[in-house]
Amino acid sequence: LMFALSLLLGTTITITSNHWIMAWAGLEINTLSILPLIAKSHHPRAIEAATKYFMTQATASALVLFSSMTNAWHTGQWDITQMTHTTSCLILTSAIAMKLGMVPFHFWFPEVLQGSPIITGLILSTIMKLPPIALLYMTSHSLNPTLLTLMAIMSAALGGWMGLNQTQIRKILAFSSISHLGWMAIIIPFSPKLTMLNFYLYVLMTSAIFLTMNTVKVLKLSTLMTSWTKAPALNTMLLLTLLSLAGLPPLTGFLPKWLIIQELTKQNMAPTAIIISLLSLLGLFFYLRLAYCATITLPPHTTNHMKQWHTYKPTSTLIAISIVMSIMLLPISPMIPTIL
Repeated sequence: LMFALSLLLGTTITITSNHWIMAWAGLEINTLSILPLIAKSHHPRAIEAATKYFMTQATASALVLFSSMTNAWHTGQWDITQMTHTTSCLILTSAIAMKLGMVPFHFWFPEVLQGSPIITGLILSTIMKLPPIALLYMTSHSLNPTLLTLMAIMSAALGGWMGLNQTQIRKILAFSSISHLGWMAIIIPFSPKLTMLNFYLYVLMTSAIFLTMNTVKVLKLSTLMTSWTKAPALNTMLLLTLLSLAGLPPLTGFLPKWLIIQELTKQNMAPTAIIISLLSLLGLFFYLRLAYCATITLPPHTTNHMKQWHTYKPTSTLIAISIVMSIMLLPISPMIPTIL
């Protein structure tokens, strides 16, 4: 409970601060409070994950501090929204990319997620990404669009390609997170509110998937194949949520992609929009593989496996709400231009 409260405190401090030192302090509180949650199981892999996480986050925090100090040195401003020095902006972009796990600083993220328990993995993929994205949002007007576009396309490409060959579900979700970050980063110089919308919907869909995996206690594809007998209705919903995360049209996940492609076309960046859309097809392949393993591979099998017991535990309300929202929010799309 103490660590969870510290997490919320760190996130709140970073999001609400105007001063770089306060934002940095919030990021540090966040990092230190998640470390015990990662290393909780005392498994060598968990300890390794916690060490990797600490090293990358400490480096990224140092870079954030360095970029803000360089900016203050040149402009006399410690205000987050007043990032005007070019070099500072470039250092800040790379620091936040390291915090988020965007390409080319993505190597730590799949490893850390694989070494963490499922609920800690959920926190790492959702809440821990909020403070860096909030910093990107606040400095979006002064960031370099070319660098962000390049990083975004690389993230979408690598997130798709490296996820193809994975069998561990947490690693697949880590690569899916990297490719979603690509979609968020590409649009932030042009429409920061769209980035936030994309982030909120991504958090919603990922939470639904992580919570479902936690309920049926599944960690890899081979156990996912046999888990349909535990909770058939939940697995059917998991199929739809995975397709929504892939961004298929009648589902919620299509909404941010559609708006982002529309905005990129308005900015005369149609080739970029086409490239990133094609790269998201790579992600679609491994989402379909997950969906196939979850619901379509029904017996008789060629491989022998133990039949799982049907659990009659009622599904939690949180999972039910998040799954319904991850599937059915597309009809609200006409309201979104009025919010943006």
